[in-house]
Amino acid sequence: MLPSLQESVDGDEKELESSEEGSGFPEERKPERSSNSYYCFYGYQGCRLPQGVDGDDGSPSNTSAGTPPSDKLSLSLVDSNLPAEAEMELRSSIAKHLAKGSFFEGMGNVVAVELSVPEGRVGCYYCLFQLEKSAETASPESRNNLLDYVICFLGGSEKGLELFRLELDRYVQDLKINLHSEQNNLEACIKPFLKTWFEDLVSPIQRVVQLFQEKLAFLLHAALSCTPVKVKDSDEKTKKDINRFLRAASLQDLVRESTMASLCVTMTEEHKPVIIDCSGPQPQFHNAGSNKFCDDWMRAFLSGSEGGNPFLFRQILENFKLKAIQDINNLKRFIRQAEMSHYALFKCYLFLKNCGSGDVLLKMVKVEHAEMQEAKSAISALEEFMREPACGLNTSPEHKGTYTWQN
Repeated sequence: MLPSLQESVDGDEKELESSEEGSGFPEERKPERSSNSYYCFYGYQGCRLPQGVDGDDGSPSNTSAGTPPSDKLSLSLVDSNLPAEAEMELRSSIAKHLAKGSFFEGMGNVVAVELSVPEGRVGCYYCLFQLEKSAETASPESRNNLLDYVICFLGGSEKGLELFRLELDRYVQDLKINLHSEQNNLEACIKPFLKTWFEDLVSPIQRVVQLFQEKLAFLLHAALSCTPVKVKDSDEKTKKDINRFLRAASLQDLVRESTMASLCVTMTEEHKPVIIDCSGPQPQFHNAGSNKFCDDWMRAFLSGSEGGNPFLFRQILENFKLKAIQDINNLKRFIRQAEMSHYALFKCYLFLKNCGSGDVLLKMVKVEHAEMQEAKSAISALEEFMREPACGLNTSPEHKGTYTWQN
């Protein structure tokens, strides 16, 4: 079982703090927590595989097959905000990782590196990517000599940065789209991506928590229930922050795609979208709902804000999602038992009443079991029981196949 909410939050905070402090510092000299972030952008010269070639199993080709030894590849600095000494240390470290060849084009890795920066040991995301070239602009011979790129984003700990790896992969793809080999657009398009990566990816969750405070429960409920959210009269940065938070809080990657799609359709048809009005000094919610589950996790976020660790907020959000998934799986198990046992239906009812998010979980299970007649009977009974408070479930033999309350 997952630990309790408070144990989970406390444990994650201690682990993230420990990993950010690192083991290379004497006990009497622990570094101050810092939100410093760094980046390095390199040109990469090495053996380049033809683009679009798949492996025998249909997966993207692993560039390691054509990766030369470290003394045969070159990394040329394009842009960085690291001190010169730290940049040279990073270049040496990244060259060793590239020489090992354990990477895929466009898919980043996260490692810990020791650098001459105040933090000493920091997490480093690095990703090699190749520019798209049309057949008309390059021959097969010249394509092998084209300059590819390696992007490095550094900040926090390895554990903390790993939480954002998928977002960083998408961020690199956006950068790739803006980088055209035929145009010298580094100043106009690339540097803003490099300079603001931390503000764009890591900080939004923290900013949203600070903006909404207790009202964060409404946003968590909207994300959990797939209720559409519309933001009115907001600046572009706040709107992006809210959308990033909702995307990070969504269960989309943890629940079957068909279930999430059906749930989104159901919530759109049955409920008005949640409106966040940012026209006044404080944002106002309209058509919003919450439950005990979201209220409890809202308090966990507010508790985490006292430490000021931006990576902790993402860990709390991941725990929020994992607990929701655990509750969904438990309810599914109880539903399967209820198809054969009336007493198990009562267990379902107690679980829904006590888990704090029964309103949302029941909708999810209903959508997923829409075609199963046995489950539909139990779910219909549960919906009725949840609407009408009662003190007991009639499970007498003569009521086999039906579910009624004894008042």
